[in-house]
Amino acid sequence: MSETTLAPWLHKPLAELLRQRGHAWLLHGPSGLGQYELGLALAAAWLCEQRDEAGGQGACGHCPSCHAIGVRTHADLCVLMPEVAMQELGWPLDEKSQADIDDKKRKPSREIRVEAMRDAVGFAQRTSARGRGKVVLVYPAERMNTITANALLKTLEEPVGDVRFVLASEAAWQLLPTIRSRCLGFTLSWPGDDEARDWLVGQGVAATDAAGLLRAAGGRPSDALRLAASGQSPKAWSLLPKAMLRGDVSALADHAPAQAISALQKLCHDLMTVDSGAAPRFFEAADLPAVPPKSALARWARSLANAAKTAEHPFNPGLMLEALVSEARSTLNSASRRS
Repeated sequence: MSETTLAPWLHKPLAELLRQRGHAWLLHGPSGLGQYELGLALAAAWLCEQRDEAGGQGACGHCPSCHAIGVRTHADLCVLMPEVAMQELGWPLDEKSQADIDDKKRKPSREIRVEAMRDAVGFAQRTSARGRGKVVLVYPAERMNTITANALLKTLEEPVGDVRFVLASEAAWQLLPTIRSRCLGFTLSWPGDDEARDWLVGQGVAATDAAGLLRAAGGRPSDALRLAASGQSPKAWSLLPKAMLRGDVSALADHAPAQAISALQKLCHDLMTVDSGAAPRFFEAADLPAVPPKSALARWARSLANAAKTAEHPFNPGLMLEALVSEARSTLNSASRRS
């Protein structure tokens, strides 16, 4: 990965990281800021065979090492992700895991499996194949359960040979304190609105849609790009609060349950924010209905959090959407009864 492929707000963090020493980094911040992209760029720079180290540049993007990373075959790079993320981002699974999934013996994991972590520990103990050291990239690091994290812990404490670790996280507070304490932390900064909009347009998002999608994503550019890829319309997003006030299920008809819950959580968040006297993050203030009572919003927030636990495997997606919209309508219309 060459530096030119990075989002513009990641160039400076990459240069800062390359100037510093350390065998384990924790890159963290809200989702959608580019933790994975920065982590991969850092790994590519460490492994690059033609990098201008004196100039503080990132990976060259054209040497054999960079090519191997581009085609996901670098012998000195171990990538640890949930299997669903590996598939989404084009990283190959090991033969046994791929065979189990192909034979429908199990579904792709949504956590980083302990077997994969044990393989990574073995990888860290082997000799570098290309002579530039080895790198283990873990993303999202918060998807390690306690057993998986403990399997990593001793290697972080006592790394063997020339191996470096990059843990990229969108929820660093969920990591074990012992994992956090053994890594050097680096917090990603929010990009400016103009910078984020220009980047979205450069990624093929219509200029007229960029600002609306960025708001729907709470200012997170990568999340906004995913919304664009899913077909989210900024106009439909702005109309969603009033549609929920009417109980209009069709406003969420093209949403999977998890997407619908996320959208409703954003609406609940903004109403709570407005009630506290602050500006909304995900919707324009003019698009929001009247604010319901605090007790009603609190109940709704708890209910949505519980629904999110089963959103990936709902018993009946259609009925779940109807129930979500019905609850949203009841909560939003309680504003007329606010004391």
